[in-house]
Amino acid sequence: MKKVKVYIDGEAGTTGLKIRERFKEKENTEILTIDEALRKDSAERKKLLNAADFVFLCLPDNAAREAVSLIENPQVRVIDASTAHRTHPDWTYGFPELSGEHLKAVRNSKRVSVPGCYASGFVALVYPLVKAGVIPADFSVTCFGISGYSGAGKAAITEYENEERNPELNSARLYALSQEHKHMPEMQKHSGLNSPPMFNPMIDDFYRGMIICIPLQTRMLPKKHTAVEIIEIYKAHYPESGEQSGPEKVRVKVQEKYESGFLAANTLSNCDDMELFAFADSESERILLTARLDNLGKGASGAAVQCFDLMRSGYKK
Repeated sequence: MKKVKVYIDGEAGTTGLKIRERFKEKENTEILTIDEALRKDSAERKKLLNAADFVFLCLPDNAAREAVSLIENPQVRVIDASTAHRTHPDWTYGFPELSGEHLKAVRNSKRVSVPGCYASGFVALVYPLVKAGVIPADFSVTCFGISGYSGAGKAAITEYENEERNPELNSARLYALSQEHKHMPEMQKHSGLNSPPMFNPMIDDFYRGMIICIPLQTRMLPKKHTAVEIIEIYKAHYPESGEQSGPEKVRVKVQEKYESGFLAANTLSNCDDMELFAFADSESERILLTARLDNLGKGASGAAVQCFDLMRSGYKK
């Protein structure tokens, strides 16, 4: 079998490095590598971008757009891990579990944009409930999230792991105070909401993992639903993978019961799964929708390689 050529543009970054690690276990693939001295040379990058069968973009947004503009070979299939194309109408949103249409689109697309980490949990929770009519599209949604510091990039990782760091890094820190977080446009668009959510993210002193929470006051909904009913909606929307394996394996797991009084954010570190929960008081007056995932797994490199596996399964050169 002929090897599939893969080029990772931006492989020195956190996501790029993690994707490169995953390809150590991939059969029949050849990683195209740029000379370190030519890493920012447009002509050399263009050559590799057009020589590959699959390209991963692990770049800042403007650099990702530039990379796409350098691709002239119509056979090259691109998986973009940046924010640049997540709401672009010509790009496929790389969350195959959302629906059969999403799965088919990822498999057949030549341009796939990998969801953001916070957006992955948010969309996974909200999209099925908007589709089922539980949450109206014009509903005012509030979201809280907390993530490990690896999601903030190499500079932040260096800052957090410096022995002489600012003492404020010992605590959780709220950010995006002006409600301008870069994930918000995709959170709105791909969940089916008419307006952006109120989003309150935090970064904390642990390396990887995250939790996204959405509180629902059920008296504010058109029809009151219990937490059990919401779990059933999630189960119908995200069927268990069972013995299924390979590129179409379902990574979203609906959790019916959780006995502990605490939910740790780092439990799924080094795992590509996402867990969904619905916690509630005894009368389901107040329901807390919760998603837990690894911000470097299902929230980044894991999702990117999942899209690659699907796209490769339908690949014909």
